[in-house]
Amino acid sequence: MRGARFDRVLLRRPDLRRAFPADFAARLTATTVEAVTRRAKYLVLPLSSGETLVMHLGMSGDFSVRSRDTSPVASPPEDPGAHDHVVFEMSSGAVVTFTDPRRFGAMDLLARDELATHETLSGLGPEPLSPEFDAAALARACAGRKVPLKVALLDQRVVAGLGNIYAVEALHLAGLSPARRASTIATARGKPRPNCERLVAAIKQVLTRAIARQSAATYRAARFRVYDREGESCPTRGCGGVIRRTVQAGRSTFACRTCQH
Repeated sequence: MRGARFDRVLLRRPDLRRAFPADFAARLTATTVEAVTRRAKYLVLPLSSGETLVMHLGMSGDFSVRSRDTSPVASPPEDPGAHDHVVFEMSSGAVVTFTDPRRFGAMDLLARDELATHETLSGLGPEPLSPEFDAAALARACAGRKVPLKVALLDQRVVAGLGNIYAVEALHLAGLSPARRASTIATARGKPRPNCERLVAAIKQVLTRAIARQSAATYRAARFRVYDREGESCPTRGCGGVIRRTVQAGRSTFACRTCQH
């Protein structure tokens, strides 16, 4: 899509998680995608019109890309799948289809100056793999907070885009209990303790490994250290503990009570 023009935009329904913006297809048609970027779990595409296309996959959404040169042209418009909700036909010859069985995804069009005040984007914390996310930043965000550490990590104001699975994995790698208070990784003055340094390193390591392996398997097919391994032996060498499942803030947590403190 980068550098390509929207030749045609087809909407199969009036909404996803919420209604599409007014005249969504017409406002996109004939504009060019200037860049394809990301902020947390949002795809951010600045357009030649001055607006920005912001998209979120939700829990079950994904994009498929086909070429009009090799795929039946009639397939996207006349024979869509039951959950193919949006089709972008690009000047590059690509047919980009958004599929979302649960319709938790979202698409919006914003003026450039609206990005800074967007209800979600404006409140996001640092990107976890950026230099801005370090032990000092995490300690400042967690200082004085009484919520469990894993709940704090899922707060997008603390760190942007770190999901439940990788928060669980990072806490295990760092040897930290997901139930401990978030404030315990910072001093009273908001400075990082050694366990905060360890957690930041674990978050970056877990995410880097996940990105490296995603070409071989989706996250659903991946084999994690502890996530979804309830009742199995802890993989930490010499631990001897067992992975237990609990629920925190409505999300499943997997941890070892022997080596995570």
